[in-house]
Amino acid sequence: MTAENWQRLSTSIHNVQTYETLLSISECMVCETGKGQIVGMIFLVPRGNPTDLYLPEWCYIRFLTVSPEFGGFGIGRKLTEICMELAKRNGETVMALHTSEMMSNARRLYEHLGFRIVREIEQRLGKRYWLYKLEL
Repeated sequence: MTAENWQRLSTSIHNVQTYETLLSISECMVCETGKGQIVGMIFLVPRGNPTDLYLPEWCYIRFLTVSPEFGGFGIGRKLTEICMELAKRNGETVMALHTSEMMSNARRLYEHLGFRIVREIEQRLGKRYWLYKLEL
């Protein structure tokens, strides 16, 4: 990733307004250690919150994050599965997400859980991205 695109990504990731908006419309699941250290999180946005990528009838997940030192322990899988279970309980029928070529482990996880590529979306930050969905 170029230095310019890295700066754009960093600015986006650290945008407080993004998280305030997500917290106001979605459910946030957090994974902590026994000592209260946050090591992972994910947002489940319910249907009725369309974007340029997501249809109004789709729920979707955003910002699945696992601290690098806790990678490989199944935290991302568990957080995603919790979202899938919650979405089903809430009567959702389709769950979507988008991810990039930089996230090869995440893409394998999503595909293993049954998510399928809908289409490639326009490049962001100089990287390829795909829209995925799962029929619940």
